[in-house]
Amino acid sequence: MKILLAAVNAKYIHSNLGIYSLKAYGEKMLAQWGYGKENVQIGLAEYTINHQLERILQDIYLRQPDVIGFSCYIWNISYIKALVADLKKVLPQVKIWLGGPEVSYCAEDILQEEPGADLVMKGEGEETFAQFLRFLAENEIEKPAYGGLEKKTEAAEKNRWTKGLEHIPGLVFRRQKSQSMEGETPDLPRVLLSAAASKALLHDTIDTGVRPVMDMNRIPFPYAFLDMEQLAHRIIYYESSRGCPFSCAYCLSSIDKSVRLRSLELVKEELSFFLKAKVPQVKFVDRTFNCQKSHAMAIWQFIRENDNGVTNFHFEIAADLLDCEELKLLSTMRPGLIQLEIGVQSTNPSTLAAIRRKTDIEKIRAVTQEINSWNNIHQHLDLIAGLPKEDLESFKNSFNEVYSMKPEQLQLGFLKVLSGSYMEEMVPSCGLLYASAPPYEVFSTRWLSYRDILELKEIEEMVEIYYNSRQFTTVLAMLEREFSSSYEMFLALAAFYRKKGYFGMNHSRLARYEILWEMAAEELFLETDSSAAEYRRDRFRDCLMTDLYLRENIKSRPSFARDLNRYRDEIRSFFKGEETTGRYLPDHQGYDSRQLAKMAHLEPMGDGTFLLFDYKNRDPLTYNARAVEIGDICKEHRYNKCERSTV
Repeated sequence: MKILLAAVNAKYIHSNLGIYSLKAYGEKMLAQWGYGKENVQIGLAEYTINHQLERILQDIYLRQPDVIGFSCYIWNISYIKALVADLKKVLPQVKIWLGGPEVSYCAEDILQEEPGADLVMKGEGEETFAQFLRFLAENEIEKPAYGGLEKKTEAAEKNRWTKGLEHIPGLVFRRQKSQSMEGETPDLPRVLLSAAASKALLHDTIDTGVRPVMDMNRIPFPYAFLDMEQLAHRIIYYESSRGCPFSCAYCLSSIDKSVRLRSLELVKEELSFFLKAKVPQVKFVDRTFNCQKSHAMAIWQFIRENDNGVTNFHFEIAADLLDCEELKLLSTMRPGLIQLEIGVQSTNPSTLAAIRRKTDIEKIRAVTQEINSWNNIHQHLDLIAGLPKEDLESFKNSFNEVYSMKPEQLQLGFLKVLSGSYMEEMVPSCGLLYASAPPYEVFSTRWLSYRDILELKEIEEMVEIYYNSRQFTTVLAMLEREFSSSYEMFLALAAFYRKKGYFGMNHSRLARYEILWEMAAEELFLETDSSAAEYRRDRFRDCLMTDLYLRENIKSRPSFARDLNRYRDEIRSFFKGEETTGRYLPDHQGYDSRQLAKMAHLEPMGDGTFLLFDYKNRDPLTYNARAVEIGDICKEHRYNKCERSTV
């Protein structure tokens, strides 16, 4: 029998830990029960939502599976529903099961809505999947011949493959009624069924109840059987724990409060596998990685001691749980070795109380400020718009407070009302309106109108382009002084985009700089004193050119750039001197002046100095070029997070 585990990921760079874990555990248990590949073959298929539906349909058809399992999330459920409907047309005998968070809490509704789906696996899937495999191996599905059968016989034939599934907790599946069953109480299997399961029998579905959570140490390493070359350019997801000790209303992880840790011995052995393979990034999917200090400290210490100079590790943490000992360890990490994602969500105390989130905002501020001072760890801070008791003014305050913490990434997300979450119960009391289709994103609340949401959507886009890209850090530092708050700065950028019709257009990186210059010319630096205006425009031009060349030695110069032909002799003379002295480019020995001019860039500034960009030496955290100021009094300094002291 051929089983296909299929994942439809959001992007190619993503990988699906869920199907790897199911396969690893399923094969382990089948071997223990005495079944081999001659009995059951488990294949994997990964696609993305950017693939054409027809291409995926063709690929699955050519594989000719007997059973297909899909991993369902908010970003792919609509895609999978369409795929399931078409699969049943080209592979009518295939059995299709769905699993994952998007179907676990509404399994019966999914089966009612999607006739192509035969079964839903709820919650953690490894144990349920393994027992399902054993069931399939013991009860080889025969192809029914429905032609000319009476209705009663047809129903019995369709039900035949489900006989015995009642014994497997964690399943919801369809059982078609026969004429003989109508008005009668069906014979229950000789297992103890829940009240919900009994009710489901009368409604054509059987719910076998909730399966207890499992010991994480029983799950084999999910990457052991994979060819890591196939994952060379993708993010590797890994979990060292399951469950979350917190009860945040918007999150499904709050349902499972039984935090279970994988043994440190196994974790270290498995991390060694990634380190040896020199994978670019390992992203821990633990909901609150540092909920147990000893566990987090041991893993961080291991990563530090076994750093291969390449692999980056990503952790989602509660910053206000970090103590001095943990901070001291983190401060010693190689720049770029780890990155931290910190969910602030809101700084409004009433909002945090309403969503059952325990957060010490001042502790987060102090911790993020200290981490920033080390310049070795990328910090990613999250905010959620649309939470209870947060109106637009409150959200502006939350935004400004988090922005002032200066994270490398500020993720402005929007509330998603997930089936099974406590937030779903809060919908009436919050006057919450949200999208009927995935990802079920908020439209409005009692405190936030749809117009407010649209404003925040524009702010989000501006933040993604001009802040999270890390390509405009110098110019943003100057722009901030022109506005009463960081929120107002991004609001002004959004208003300019809207006025010019720039939203919805694909702009090149260079065009984004041109837009900033255009905005400055039309709406900023309009002093009546022409000399003052010219001085401020010069400084703004310097900031733009600094940001432009920090990232790369770009050949196409923007319209506002100074004409380098005026400085040709000085630039040529500088690199000729560096060929012999290596005063400012000491790591470039052996290169002639022409080669040096390609490996570095010298940009004239408005005050008569030059800025040298050295692309051979980059910041390990930001990947920006080393920048050195050259003038009559030569002063060399590194840029701290891309901000010139003269700005």
